[in-house]
Amino acid sequence: MSGVVDFLPEGAAADWTIPQDWQRYTAADHAMWDTLFARQAGMLRGRVAPEFLAGLDLLRMDKPGIPDFEALSERLMNATGWQVVAVPGLVPDAVFFDHLANRRFVAGNFIRTPDQLDYLEEPDVFHDVFGHVPLLAHPMFADYMQAYGRGGQRAAGMGAIERLSRLYWYTVEFGLIAGADGLRLYGAGIVSSFGESHFALEDASPNRIGFDLKRIMRTRYRIDDYQQSYFVIDSFEDLLRQTLETDFAPLYDALEAEPDHAPDAVLASDRVITRGTQAHAAAQAD
Repeated sequence: MSGVVDFLPEGAAADWTIPQDWQRYTAADHAMWDTLFARQAGMLRGRVAPEFLAGLDLLRMDKPGIPDFEALSERLMNATGWQVVAVPGLVPDAVFFDHLANRRFVAGNFIRTPDQLDYLEEPDVFHDVFGHVPLLAHPMFADYMQAYGRGGQRAAGMGAIERLSRLYWYTVEFGLIAGADGLRLYGAGIVSSFGESHFALEDASPNRIGFDLKRIMRTRYRIDDYQQSYFVIDSFEDLLRQTLETDFAPLYDALEAEPDHAPDAVLASDRVITRGTQAHAAAQAD
């Protein structure tokens, strides 16, 4: 939810939060949520990390209609000390990191329209709440998100936000996890997308590569299409451990002298789980 925004929207507080104003949602808005929820929840079983499904159940997100952030936050606070706060859209990096560092997840309070069922440029309440919030009920992932926020505050002072943003992209938004029964989805950008839920897990096109912090921070990503590479963590515990145990300052310094990797690159040093054909990207380029 962070982005290049340089003015405070009318009606927003100094921290960019606004009332969710749940009562203003129309029947059509709630119906859109229900359509998206039914489609995603049905196809994700057997594909998504079990911790995500546990979060859906714990937070009672299967109730019809767009969740009321106040009630949702009460359940989430009881689980891991997090809350969901409404914002009008993308927020500045500093605001985003401050909210995460204080266990507040910012979510847009608008929902897509029927003509945006499969794609919209700016994250809406379905992406933000359905995609992100269930895993915030998992203690290890909840701690990882807070650690990321604190890391973002430090990265801002080192001119390294672009490097750190790649870690968020390839984990929080588009991450895969190795499960007992094979690879599973957990990134919000995937689990909130019907098409990418199939593509990331089952299509022959993308690379699937074992998680490596330095490698990820050197890898560019796609913002206009499905990812050409997905990175696979072993567990949320390991993701948190590596984040907390890494001294990022010398890592940022070291990365300055090293070139970036293309989104489709496969390196000799990679732990390759699947070497993709890149057929999808090639077809889109034609």
